[in-house]
Amino acid sequence: MFNERIYNFSAGPSMLPLPVLEQAAAEMTNYRGSGMSVMEMSHRSKAYLSIFEETKADFKRLLAVPDTHEILFMQGGATLQFAAVPMNLIGTTGKADYANSGNFANLAAKEAKKYGEVRIAASSEDKNHTYIPAQSALKISPDAAYFHYCANNTIEGTEWKYIPATGGVPLACDMSSNIMSKPVDVSKYGVIYAGVQKNMAPAGMAVVILDKKLAGKELAYTPKLMSYQVLLDSDSMHNTPPCYTIYMLGLVLKWLDRQGGLAGMEKIKAERAKILYDYLDGSPLFKGCASPEARSDMNVTFRTGNEELDAKFAKEAAAAGFENLKGHRNVGGMRASIYNAMPTEGVVKLVEFMKNFELKNK
Repeated sequence: MFNERIYNFSAGPSMLPLPVLEQAAAEMTNYRGSGMSVMEMSHRSKAYLSIFEETKADFKRLLAVPDTHEILFMQGGATLQFAAVPMNLIGTTGKADYANSGNFANLAAKEAKKYGEVRIAASSEDKNHTYIPAQSALKISPDAAYFHYCANNTIEGTEWKYIPATGGVPLACDMSSNIMSKPVDVSKYGVIYAGVQKNMAPAGMAVVILDKKLAGKELAYTPKLMSYQVLLDSDSMHNTPPCYTIYMLGLVLKWLDRQGGLAGMEKIKAERAKILYDYLDGSPLFKGCASPEARSDMNVTFRTGNEELDAKFAKEAAAAGFENLKGHRNVGGMRASIYNAMPTEGVVKLVEFMKNFELKNK
């Protein structure tokens, strides 16, 4: 049992900023004189619509979303988008290209095969997804309705350091693990989607950033609540949206503003990652898993080379207040997810713990 907050290195749901949690707690039973919680409000009420509209406006401003694109709040998380993207986009040609750079990228491609012809334009499977395919390795066909990639591979700890050039083919991106950690040129994308439970809010929603000219081309059997056009027309309110998650997203966006916006967050996340990677590079015990040029700033994967020692480390770390460092069941080892809400102090203290563990287990 802990009397104070621990450092939660979970890959998701992840830490939320403490000031955000404290504000949400203060407003829990009576939101700003309304006499009720946000969880009890009608989504059509004046009080809630002000929350909704301000959250969407703040999101657009922080990510510099151009007028050509719109923000959709959709339930089902990023996994539902594995189906929604092809349902809405693949019908123009019946074909789509995918990069297989990790577990979730692969799952997205498998789901898309239900709705059209899916071709693997590049893959890092030959080296257990420890690297990111180079631009020169991408085989994107002109007849593809879109090219899909996962910007940050949560399980494997790799991150795309460039935006793929597609020769005019619309670009679709799962940005769940690194959205809001750095500025992004949204104009280069046809659709960006992200589960909110890593960098933005509690679980239960995906944010979709859509180039509006791609809407209205969905397959005939696409459910209404998965149709981008329906969500555009109803401003994400065809039915009751995930109201409280949107409210929490709004609080996190205000917090991001206070950190210096996305340019400020980029500096902070680079500092956090450097502290941990510098230690791993010099450690005789712990070794990083991802190729150095592809290392994720969000998910740092490492191991000792001994499964029993890995398990001992994860257990002792949890007892010391460093939770969820055990690697994903598919790959083993360890993983430290250092999303936006993880304070730099948490990484510094983790490294201190790792140094002590190393001395005791030579």
